[in-house]
Amino acid sequence: MNDGNEWHLALPEFLLEAEKLLAKSEECLSHLHMIRNDSDAIDCMKISLTRLAEQADCLALQAISEFSRHIHYLIANAENPLQLHDQALDALHDCLTLLAWQLELIDAKTGKLALDESEQTTLIATVTLQIPQKDFSFKPQQRLHHTY
Repeated sequence: MNDGNEWHLALPEFLLEAEKLLAKSEECLSHLHMIRNDSDAIDCMKISLTRLAEQADCLALQAISEFSRHIHYLIANAENPLQLHDQALDALHDCLTLLAWQLELIDAKTGKLALDESEQTTLIATVTLQIPQKDFSFKPQQRLHHTY
């Protein structure tokens, strides 16, 4: 879908919605800094990340959809999601910041996102270290590898 008139019409709407979803996720993180065991805030963040991934898929923005799904998976698969400590919340914040930055880098003419995936990979590794996982047998992506 990343070419022609459809792209030019869909991108501004996607970016506006993505901005709202990321702002909602940031709000949830702030709430979790104050109230650690708020399952509603965790669920809200997971829903926002899922919606962002789905909308990115519609525009063939694979890097954004995969990264959003990976973050969602790490939260959903946490050994104890209601006990996220400051370092885990900070690592999640860094992921959301990177997502916001990547949205700004989408080429409005071509829909391409020139991306060095090493920062995504590093942040996922950091989140994985900060949020112990209950089951490593299923991964949404074994590696973050994108074709542009």
